Amino acid sequence: MRRHVNQRQAQVLELVRARGTVRVADLARELGISPVTLRRDIEAMAARGEIRRMHGGISRVEPGRTPAPSAAALTGAGGGGGAADGLVIGMVVPTTEYYYADVVRGAREAVEARGARLTVGLTRYLAGEDRTQADRLLSTGAHGLLLTPNWEAGSPGPGEGAWTAELPVPTVLVERWAPPGHPAASLDRVASDHAHGAARAVQHLVELGHRRIALASRATPTTARLRAGYEAAVSALGLEPAPPWPPAGPAPVSDADLFARTLDYLCEAVTAGGVTAALVHSDTDAIMLIPRLQARGVRVPEDLAVITYDDEVAGMADVPLSAVAPAKHEVGARAAALLLDRLSAATPETAPRQHLDLLPLLTIRS
Repeated sequence: MRRHVNQRQAQVLELVRARGTVRVADLARELGISPVTLRRDIEAMAARGEIRRMHGGISRVEPGRTPAPSAAALTGAGGGGGAADGLVIGMVVPTTEYYYADVVRGAREAVEARGARLTVGLTRYLAGEDRTQADRLLSTGAHGLLLTPNWEAGSPGPGEGAWTAELPVPTVLVERWAPPGHPAASLDRVASDHAHGAARAVQHLVELGHRRIALASRATPTTARLRAGYEAAVSALGLEPAPPWPPAGPAPVSDADLFARTLDYLCEAVTAGGVTAALVHSDTDAIMLIPRLQARGVRVPEDLAVITYDDEVAGMADVPLSAVAPAKHEVGARAAALLLDRLSAATPETAPRQHLDLLPLLTIRS
């Protein structure tokens, strides 16, 4: 068996030296072996400095160049948790502000507590930038990735996101998910259960006596899950449906127009639709909406009780607002710990994948 492994790795080395660079998927097909087996060979060969790993493939080691050590070389082949000295964790996020400030902080603290180092790439929600940043972090020696792709609905659209499952290092999705059957569904992931958070807000409003509750949320990666939880709770609790959210037009509109549409929707829902409570995403929208609602004759909370989603600034409103708070810091920390555990495992490719959903908390403010 050992001779067979050595022969296979010698063949890989011969091919990569002859061609310069080789895609892992193409090489696995050519050699007639599984990608998992090939990645184990690649990890061992990279640890010995024979080849260099890159996004989706491998390349020969140029004279005078020393490749970055692999995770196995740094942690030991039999590592299983504990310290991860020397590991570099790459993290791709849209921003380090607002919502993601706590996510990144949680990841950084967990990484540094294990003796590893976190490097961050920012996408600013630009199309294609998540893959560019992932490639950049890999080229600078990242051993694993924490990845928040720019998926508008929080999950990949048609033909989108398959590249995340082809990355040559262990990868954990953070605050993103993929449906069963999509290649990215096989990745580890840690996310807030936004559907549960929305349902919990509806339950609380029902406990206060409200029977017609609206959801006001502009399109964000969180909205689809919020609406799924909101609609499930409305159905399960036998509530009267609120007026439908106005459909989006064919052309893109400005933030000012989106805000005006939200204001118009809530005013109409209260005055003509019988709505007495609303879950508003996000806090900043709610704080801006409330004085404008009151200026148009809708009193808050007398005519419309409001719960916000995110809980970033809800407590700083003139009248502090009750809010649903995703466990952002814990999401980052759990994602980092999951990735470090996988990198430190004896056989990281075969350890069972995990999908962790953390339940948001509802904070009641009078």
